[in-house]
Amino acid sequence: MKKILFTLGFSTLMLSSCSNESMAVNNVESMKTPEMEKFDKAMRSLGDPANKPTEEERRSGSTELSDRRKKVLLPSAMDLIKSTGVTDNQIQQKTNGDVSAILVWAIQINQEKVAQIRNNAKL
Repeated sequence: MKKILFTLGFSTLMLSSCSNESMAVNNVESMKTPEMEKFDKAMRSLGDPANKPTEEERRSGSTELSDRRKKVLLPSAMDLIKSTGVTDNQIQQKTNGDVSAILVWAIQINQEKVAQIRNNAKL
């Protein structure tokens, strides 16, 4: 009888710890802002068949995204940057309209926000 109770208690403990772990991951995902989700979705869309690099883009040998693929990310990157309170004029001043600089800035903001969310979830 004691073995059965011990086994039942141990099983319950293991199941509850596993379910708590998935809840923490779900909370991090649910804490993302709409702009972050839109940017993540745009990043994932680069893997879609329509957005994959063409043969010509592959032959160029460059590791940088093509202008066509950058345009896919630009609207969501701008929204993410603006969500921090930055204006269009400030974006223009900081990046001089360089799409690559805008994308790098958006990636940095996204990484910082994800790190903040993870830190808050640990507390």
